[in-house]
Amino acid sequence: MSLRTLRRLSLLSRALLLPVMAVACHGGSGAITGVAPREADRLPTGRWLDPAVPSLALGGSFPLSVALSPEGDRVAVLLSGYRMQGIEIVDRRSGRVIQTVEQPAAFVGLVLAGDGNTLYASGGNEDLVYRYAWDPDGVKLRDSLVLAAKLPGQSGSRYPAGLGLAPDGRFLYVAENLADSLAVMDVATGRVLARYATERYPYGVAVAGDGTVYVSAWGGRTVSVFAPSLDGRLQPLRPFHAGRHPSALLLNRSGTRLFVASASTDRVAVMDTRTGQRLVDLLDAPPAGPEEGSTPNALALSPDGTRLYVAEADNNAVAVFDLSASTSDVAGARGDDRLTGRVPVDWYPTALAAVGDSLLVLSAKGRPPGANSDGPQPLTPEGAGNPRAYSLGQLSGTLAAIVIPQPGTAALADYTARVARANRWDRQEGEEPSDRRAAAYPPIEHVIYVIKENRTYDQVLGDLPVGDGDTSLVFFPRSVSPNHHELAERFGVFDRFFVNAEVSADGHNWSMAAYATDYVQKTVQSLYSGRGRTYDYEGTNRGDQDSTHRTIAIPDDDVNEPANGYLWTLAQRAGISFRNYGEFVISVPGVDPDDAPAGYQGSKPFLATHTHPTFPGFNMDIPDQRRADLWIEELEEFVRRGSLPQLEIVRLPNDHTAGAQAGKPTPRAYMADNDLALGRMVQALSRTPFWRTTVMFVLEDDAQNGPDHVDSHRSPLLVISPWARAGVHHRWANTTDVIATIAEILHLGALSQFDFYGEPLRDIWRGEPDTSPYLALRPTVSLEERNVANAPGSAESEELDLAFEDRIDDDRFNRILWKAIKGERAYPQATRLSAPEWTRGAPW
Repeated sequence: MSLRTLRRLSLLSRALLLPVMAVACHGGSGAITGVAPREADRLPTGRWLDPAVPSLALGGSFPLSVALSPEGDRVAVLLSGYRMQGIEIVDRRSGRVIQTVEQPAAFVGLVLAGDGNTLYASGGNEDLVYRYAWDPDGVKLRDSLVLAAKLPGQSGSRYPAGLGLAPDGRFLYVAENLADSLAVMDVATGRVLARYATERYPYGVAVAGDGTVYVSAWGGRTVSVFAPSLDGRLQPLRPFHAGRHPSALLLNRSGTRLFVASASTDRVAVMDTRTGQRLVDLLDAPPAGPEEGSTPNALALSPDGTRLYVAEADNNAVAVFDLSASTSDVAGARGDDRLTGRVPVDWYPTALAAVGDSLLVLSAKGRPPGANSDGPQPLTPEGAGNPRAYSLGQLSGTLAAIVIPQPGTAALADYTARVARANRWDRQEGEEPSDRRAAAYPPIEHVIYVIKENRTYDQVLGDLPVGDGDTSLVFFPRSVSPNHHELAERFGVFDRFFVNAEVSADGHNWSMAAYATDYVQKTVQSLYSGRGRTYDYEGTNRGDQDSTHRTIAIPDDDVNEPANGYLWTLAQRAGISFRNYGEFVISVPGVDPDDAPAGYQGSKPFLATHTHPTFPGFNMDIPDQRRADLWIEELEEFVRRGSLPQLEIVRLPNDHTAGAQAGKPTPRAYMADNDLALGRMVQALSRTPFWRTTVMFVLEDDAQNGPDHVDSHRSPLLVISPWARAGVHHRWANTTDVIATIAEILHLGALSQFDFYGEPLRDIWRGEPDTSPYLALRPTVSLEERNVANAPGSAESEELDLAFEDRIDDDRFNRILWKAIKGERAYPQATRLSAPEWTRGAPW
């Protein structure tokens, strides 16, 4: 197929599906290889967007599933986002969203009955499945099928995910994500006929033409297999071993092949359903480096069954596999089962549907977060605001239709080159990925990595005259955070540093693993919007806690764990010395449950043996001065021994604050506590023999708790070392670039494609060290300053759960902070990348 023919087909596809999007799109230039990407298209992950075609911006957020009407003229999209959950109907010919149906909750499952008149949608946290009548006038709610009784305000215990229908439409099969089971429902009576055990966190359901049911286990390694019977009950058969954490499932037309996505291992397993044999693993990794970071999470087959399309969420692309006759079970197939090309799409594709020669692509995050023209309004007594001003609220899904070029064509090669360039796989100026070259660094032998909580650059350093700051957005000026200001001025101001994450759930994973799995990306939307689930993202699952928030169990391989592990995994492999202070820890109960915890334990086996036993994790009732005391005390012991761990991870969380909660420290007292603790730690380190050979990286896990005039992901970064060069560093950097720097200094290798292809901080060092000691500064704010009853925001703060990070609505929390500090001044707009170097004019 010629490039000209392909473009004509692409234009035809757009005319049939999305004719109005040429104006509204914010995407690819249409140029081919060799055109430099624009900074306006850069994501906080460090990658660029360069989509092949324009897309339709959906009204809702984080779409995870798609279904087509029998005529193919309408598309149903299931939204599972922070702002809204429910269904949107898109008319393909007009390219418009023609109907929006909001549900209290939704998650993954969406299936159309064979008659084309009934649509079933997962109710997520409501523990039910919604049943809609779908006719030319749109969808209308008929009723709901109840999986479990749930009182208002309770969290769901079953949490339906993937759905499947028996071939005759009599039975609905429901993956109960939180109950580790498959439910069989009689659609005529609405009753649950039976339940069958699966591995942990069942996700996808696929039903063959002969009625065989397949269920993936997001937190396991198998696909459960069930044979049907006439009364609707199932017979469990031998499960398929399909690889780690299988999720999306796809059967070929004859039902002889089952394709199984493993997002965290960059693989798609192909199973022979007749024998249960695993025929081949289709490798979906980047060209080099660790096999983690593409995140294959949705599948579709070409109409003839010879090509497999794979949505690569973190590559922002669709991969094309040309299948062999054996793998596809199509006699005329001529492929070799290798990835033959990629097509660039929007941010984080999560669902695919093949329609003739076109492929419909749903992208959960859509386009780069941009300027919000109707930003948040002043705080109301109820704490209401504009959800689009919040990090998760900025994410809006998109839908695109693409004519996929044939394998071996110049058009597919062109698209593939664009994907490589957008993901930095095609390096410029002779650069090579971080762990493939010996980079020149000062003689640094020790790295101390400090993780703080949720601040933007402007909130803390916006008053530094040398950086690009907005003084009107400063929450914590120099009087409150003198050490942050002094350390930035002495060791370098980074006013173009961005966190990869939206919130702490993915933030601590990006900060520790250089990657955030599809589990955290797809579930955090519901958790943070109050639609059930538990905080499963730092080594524990389903809370694993009793009523006092103490963890009582540790999963050996939790559903959220990246396949390549964490920074301490690299330390273990490299055989370097390592110490952990408060990161990924669980509390060890004392004898009396009403007492403080007896200690703290790492939530992973290696981490448990290298964690300080009394250094707290996230707990707003423990001052950061206590954390600094414990760290300094052990530092002095290391000095006596003459040996400092090569890698230390330190959690210093109290800049999170407790809002205006009566009796708690004020926000500025919390920040002053955090600031003084950091200053004392640097002062103590600078007076040891290790000072000359040490660097301390200090960053926030995310930047969700505040506005920033450049970018909602922009955040403070401190690089503290005698070798760190003073001045303003305008160069772009993010969390995974810092991890790449740590890995290069300590020769650790890489965790994911994000640090492997990152931009390490090789250019920020001095030729000669300044080893003069640092003197900690005392904030002028009292660390004992307390919120008083009836203070601005105190009533709202009383409802906040601060026992663990991010159990609260952080947009609301952020507004409480603003009111507590700024009073009745208008809460500001949040914008994206309106920097001196560039501007962005596209809407969110």
